[in-house]
Amino acid sequence: MINSIRLLILLSLTILFISGEVTSPTEARGGFSSLEIKSVFLDPIIKPQRTLRTIITGFSSSRDETGDNPWNPWITASGVRVHSGTAASNFLPFGTKIRIPSLFGDRIFVIEDRLHNRFYDRIDIWFPSKTAAKEFGIRYDVPVEILK
Repeated sequence: MINSIRLLILLSLTILFISGEVTSPTEARGGFSSLEIKSVFLDPIIKPQRTLRTIITGFSSSRDETGDNPWNPWITASGVRVHSGTAASNFLPFGTKIRIPSLFGDRIFVIEDRLHNRFYDRIDIWFPSKTAAKEFGIRYDVPVEILK
């Protein structure tokens, strides 16, 4: 009985995190982070469709990095607000879910933005500050799992 209640609570929290209704563990009051909940329920279900090797870089919402949208740097090319888990790529369609285990473990990113046209061969990961993006730098020949 207790296990089924715990499962129901975790499923509810997972739905709230995925829908964006709850954005932090303190809001949920469940004591689990969104990464813990996602790893419990999503990771075993989502198997990679394929793996590729590419360049991974970091970007932030600074005005000099926003390209065609310098007046609202918080909105991606797909029209959603940037958030932890936002990624950009020119060779993957919007909505594609990816995982980069060697750099981020089981964390799942969603392609929601584009890069400048000259960067057709890389994936850009959003960071909340320009300093964090610069510290991440550029990583070459990184395996990336395409989930969906």
